[in-house]
Amino acid sequence: MVWNLVATVFAGLGAAGIAMILRTLTRKKLPKWIVPAAAGLGMLGYSIYNEYNWFEFKTSQLPEGSVVVSSEKSSMIWRPWTFAFPMTDTFTVLDTNSLTHQVTEAGTLAQFVLYNFERSYTDHVQHSAHLMNCDKGEMVQLDEARNMVPGSLEQVEKSAPLMARVCR
Repeated sequence: MVWNLVATVFAGLGAAGIAMILRTLTRKKLPKWIVPAAAGLGMLGYSIYNEYNWFEFKTSQLPEGSVVVSSEKSSMIWRPWTFAFPMTDTFTVLDTNSLTHQVTEAGTLAQFVLYNFERSYTDHVQHSAHLMNCDKGEMVQLDEARNMVPGSLEQVEKSAPLMARVCR
């Protein structure tokens, strides 16, 4: 977080420096306001660059055995450029190292851990254990004691990437 602020300030200083050099090279024919305008555009440009590269940066930090199974792109009113180019702000990762299968009379059951990453002012990561019936396409969330969380039953489509990865 602090390093993003430092990088944003330096991007603004660099852009202002380039504007000052251009103003000097043109013998002060460029208006004075070009320097703070360039600083603001430099900071805004770096912020936009950082927001759009968040998903790639976070996925590059994932350990071996992690698979992105879903991602969500969104648009925000205070970021008008996201209406033209939506940015990824949430994604879910399957930890394949935690994946276990068990064949029972109810069907093939798979137990695994999902991590949900969300970009906001500070990044949020939530993890939760799940149990999926691969034959019926039903999934429930498990609590810390590995008991089913009431009301967490959900249907998973057969074509969903999570179903394909978990129930191979």
